[in-house]
Amino acid sequence: MNWAAGTQCVAKSDNKKAKSGELVYHKGDFLTIVDASLRKGYCKARHNTTGDEGLINSSNVRERKALRVDPNLSLMPWFHGKISGSEAVCKLQPAENGLFLVRESIRHPGDYVLCVSFSGEVIHYRVIYQDNKLTIDNKQYFYNLIDMIEYYSRNKGPIATTLMKPKQKQGTKSAELELSKTGWLLDITKLTLGENIGEGEFGAVYEGEYMGQRVAVKIIKCDVTAQAFLQETTVMTKLQHKNLVQLLGVILHKGLHIVTELMTKGNLVNFLRTRGRSVINILQLLQFALDVCEGMEYLESKKLIHRDLAARNVLVSEDSVAKVSDFGLAKVYSKETDKAKLPVKWTAPEALKKEKFTTKSDIWSYGVLLWEIFSYGRQPYPKMSLKEVKEKVEGGYRMEAPVDCPPCIYSLMKLCWEQEPRRRPGFTKVKEKLEQEMGKLNPSPTAEH
Repeated sequence: MNWAAGTQCVAKSDNKKAKSGELVYHKGDFLTIVDASLRKGYCKARHNTTGDEGLINSSNVRERKALRVDPNLSLMPWFHGKISGSEAVCKLQPAENGLFLVRESIRHPGDYVLCVSFSGEVIHYRVIYQDNKLTIDNKQYFYNLIDMIEYYSRNKGPIATTLMKPKQKQGTKSAELELSKTGWLLDITKLTLGENIGEGEFGAVYEGEYMGQRVAVKIIKCDVTAQAFLQETTVMTKLQHKNLVQLLGVILHKGLHIVTELMTKGNLVNFLRTRGRSVINILQLLQFALDVCEGMEYLESKKLIHRDLAARNVLVSEDSVAKVSDFGLAKVYSKETDKAKLPVKWTAPEALKKEKFTTKSDIWSYGVLLWEIFSYGRQPYPKMSLKEVKEKVEGGYRMEAPVDCPPCIYSLMKLCWEQEPRRRPGFTKVKEKLEQEMGKLNPSPTAEH
């Protein structure tokens, strides 16, 4: 196999008794190819958890392929939507014990029906939706349909037989199968969940450990949200950059678990607020600004728009590197007609008015993020209501420079806040200006991070 440097791989078996110069790894470990131009059959790889490098046998790993963004990819291929009972019976032919599908109840809107084939007939079980939970027998309750199907595939409970085989809706593809084939489906038994480190709008975030690596796990229980996030997670499988939070994989268990590298120092706003001027100097602020800019430049090169760039969505690693997060997920609600959902203080005027999101609207948000960085995490547009911000910005108002902010950085902010999107710079141009400023403040080639 001819690997290219930077390729993400999964180990197919153990290599515990490594010879001199070889890399030690276990089955399921994630490795990155560093140098593929070695002797035939071997290449140099880095272990994603330990950081160790060494030789590996090329045939002992398989590539993690990026998932194609496919609207037909479904966490619930067995969900057929609003079909009648008689249509369900037709779809479950030829009858086969344990063949099943789920449909929306026509008679009881808001409820569902689990249709199961058993002994030559199809039995319909009403799934009642009450208090944000689902139940068939008022004994066992589930947060979502995925959870319910998983449970009844292992336990018979009140139904005639365990669920054996899903009847897929025509045109859908099983997300589980596709994630497994491409190497992004992780094993729930290898995950240990720790403490809750955050409650998001879409679900809880936990610290955890996956095969020896410290990870963050976002758990999304709502079926609809989980499905929307799946589409965005497929985008994340294509991205790899030192200034983007790295997706490690996905677990399908009681909803959707999105597993990423753990950023131990939390988000950039809190990092700056809790340390302040006495701890963080201007050079470090510039480095954070540059870190975020490089991550965004990479997204721009992939023709991706963030839509919600702000210091709260930038995380800080153990070694104080800033990485952009939620870059694939901001789009989930981009079709949201309720404009109150938009983060007004960070959103460009054209995006607020016409919902026109582009790289240039990301640049506007980046200008606000620069202001957050150089004000040590202050809330933008202090003491102004959202209504005032909208009106004043539209009328040409721009925030004043934060205290002690270098004049050239404030000039850069104002460039990002040009009313006309086409007059704003791209991320490559912003990076050049930041690098020039870094050079002035720190002429030595090895900047402390």
